[in-house]
Formats: sequence, structure tokens, C-alpha cells
Amino acid sequence: MRMFSWRFYRLWQRNRDVFFRLWHSEGAGAIIEPILVLLAFGLGMGAFIGSTSELGDQRYIEFLAPGIIVAYAMFSASFECTYGSYFRMEHHYTFDAILATPLNVEDITAGEIFWGGTRAFMTGCIILIIAAIFQLVHSPWALLVPFVAGLAGVMFASISLFVTSIVPAIYTFNFYFTLFITPMFLLSGIFFPLTAFPEIVRQLSWIAPLAPVAHLSRNLFQGEFKLSMLLALGIIVVWTVVFFAITLVTMRRRLTK
Repeated sequence: MRMFSWRFYRLWQRNRDVFFRLWHSEGAGAIIEPILVLLAFGLGMGAFIGSTSELGDQRYIEFLAPGIIVAYAMFSASFECTYGSYFRMEHHYTFDAILATPLNVEDITAGEIFWGGTRAFMTGCIILIIAAIFQLVHSPWALLVPFVAGLAGVMFASISLFVTSIVPAIYTFNFYFTLFITPMFLLSGIFFPLTAFPEIVRQLSWIAPLAPVAHLSRNLFQGEFKLSMLLALGIIVVWTVVFFAITLVTMRRRLTK
């Protein structure tokens, strides 16, 4: 495994410039969809659920908001480093062109991953502002949630780019999203407390990358600090380091074969 250099910033910068040039083509969907999910579930289902002890005596929409932030941060990083990276690699030949510059494969890999984290951070900021408009933010510690989303974005970008480096065709991403991303979205405490699930599902959910991120986000929204937050942070760091390192290897194999 080789390490990346500071030049990864140039790949990040390239992706940033393209995004801000074309933001209108995907920006509306990235904003409208989480708003619809938040309102449809928060107000619609919340009308039936009300405030319960399981939710910490808060409204359901207040319980839902911090989970939606990190869930859509996950989607932003995952889509960017699967379909986005795959098109840049296999169809637009962007990576081949970049390899003719002083940047190496590791710089490309790191630039893609950190750009995925940046997209997650931006998504976190946007949805946090929306939550504040709906008066769902009651603690100043919630300002740290976009940074949690950014850290989660680096983690999911690392995992997603690893998948991109080994898939034989773009259609294979269907398995990744159907069997990995969607189950996490449903079973990681985004829509319901983990205590509502059977014990085995509750334990397995903590292994999934999204559950510790949701745990951190929800506690910051409530302004609470628990030892379990350190465990959650540790799980995120382990997932990130492991898949970042693996992806540096597999992307080199993919781009130099």
C-alpha cells in the first residue's frame, strides 16, 4: 500500500469546481427529498405516534431529524463514490487523464474519498438549516452534527469507492444499495429507536456503520454526552481506517491493470 500526497487536493478541487458548475442539476433533488421524508414521516406518522417514553418524551419529528441528516449524508457520499466515481473512471476516462499529471492513483483515491466526505458535510449543513427552520433544533451542540455527517461521509465514501474498485459493471451497484445501504437506512435507528427491535437485530445494527453515526447525531441534537458516544466514534474511525487503506490498494489494482 502506498500513501497519498497533498496533491489529492487537486482532485478534490476538480470535483468541487464541477459540482458548483452543475449544482442546479442535482441540488434541488438533494434538498427536496429529505424535506419530503422528514415531513411525510415526521408529521404523518408522528400524528399517530405522538410523544412516548421510547422517544424520550419528544415529538416523533424531533426524533427523526438527526437521523435523516446523517442518513442523507450517507446517501450523498455513497452515490458520489459509486456512480459518480465509476463514470469518471470507466466512461469519461477522467482518472486516465489525471494519471498523466503528477497525481498518482493514491491521490485520486484520497481526493475522491474526501470529496465524498465534503458532499456529506454539505448535505448535513443543508438539512440542519431546514430542521432549524422547522424549530427542531434545541441545543447548540447540534452545530457539530454536520461535522459528524462529514466524518461519516469519509467512512461511506471509503466503503463505496472500495465497491467501485471491484465491481465488474455499473449494474452491480444495485446489490450494494439493495443489500447494504437500504437495510442500514431502515435498521440503524433512523426511524425507530434501536430498543424497538429484537435483541439480535439491535446488536447487529451496532456493527453497521450508520447506527453509531445516528447515535452521535441524536445525542448532539439533545445536548447529551454519554460514554456510548466514544464507542460510536471508535466504530466510525475503525470502519474508515480499514476501508480507506483497503481502497488505496484495490483502486491501484483497478487503475493500473
